[in-house]
Amino acid sequence: MDGTMKVAVMEGIGKMGYTQRPIPTPKADEVLVKLEYVGICGSDMHYYETGAIGDYVVKPPFVLGHEPGGIVVEVGSNVKHLKVGDKVALEPGKTCGHCEFCRQGKYNLCPDVVFFATPPVDGVFQEYVTHEAALCFKLPDNVSTLEGALIEPLAVGFHAANQGGAHAGQTAVVMGAGCIGLVSMMALKAEGVSRVYVVDVMQKRLDKALELGADGVINGKDEDAIEAVRRLTGGAGCDLVIETAGTEITTRQAVHMTKKGATIVLVGYSKTGEITLPMSLALDKELTFKTVFRYRHIYPMAIDAVAAGRVNLKGIVTDIFDFDDIQNAMDKSVSDKANIVKAVVRIAKEG
Repeated sequence: MDGTMKVAVMEGIGKMGYTQRPIPTPKADEVLVKLEYVGICGSDMHYYETGAIGDYVVKPPFVLGHEPGGIVVEVGSNVKHLKVGDKVALEPGKTCGHCEFCRQGKYNLCPDVVFFATPPVDGVFQEYVTHEAALCFKLPDNVSTLEGALIEPLAVGFHAANQGGAHAGQTAVVMGAGCIGLVSMMALKAEGVSRVYVVDVMQKRLDKALELGADGVINGKDEDAIEAVRRLTGGAGCDLVIETAGTEITTRQAVHMTKKGATIVLVGYSKTGEITLPMSLALDKELTFKTVFRYRHIYPMAIDAVAAGRVNLKGIVTDIFDFDDIQNAMDKSVSDKANIVKAVVRIAKEG
């Protein structure tokens, strides 16, 4: 496809702008996708606010965004499973395929991954993108490209649930009711967990958790979360905690609110990178700690769950911004976290 496309670029900390770039041409194993929706992730906001996450430093002009959904408009010569007009969700990380982790199927741990919006790799706040066809997953007729854009965070939630061995009969607690906390809660419910409670300090987020199917919520600002979980479990404690807030206090609470032999899955990144835990209690309880880095082999499962109505992905979206309003979209997402649970940028209208 000839011509140019509009691209939103981060020009500096807290500053967005636009540029024109050539529409890319797909290679033999790639497809060209016209993007319709791209979610705004916490990592996008962090890069926008600070210019870096650890060793990954933004060098402007840089393109943010790694949660895309769109329509295939051109296919490479070797692509057989997709055709022009297909709706797709794009898995944003291309791995090497031959390291020990890729060979073991743990491709999310590949040291040579090329991941959208992880410096120096540009993201997808743009009108078109080429991507490896094997990483573009066709969406069923009843799943929209808006939902397609949200498969990426949902994949994190399902990976967290899987890491925790989620199953029927369990009582689970999710610490944090942001986007990842909410998709984790919905993944737990979709995998049959009997009771899922959500803890946060922002009431609007807790209200959203109830709306999306949580069995109960705990406002940690108003009551002791540990005591609340004990009360809700008849003093037994919970079987599983998924920690998405990334704070020391919530992680310490997780150790206290679990029963013996329980599992704690750590998803949220702490701002300092270090936390102190009551390890004597963790040892006494013989707790299992699991961690999450992105996801692997999850997109088909996540798409099926949405198509079957087991996960209400549209329900987590609180704000949709037009592509022409990207500066405001980023500013509002950063400054109004109490009200914005999940913001999405509408690159183009569906269909």
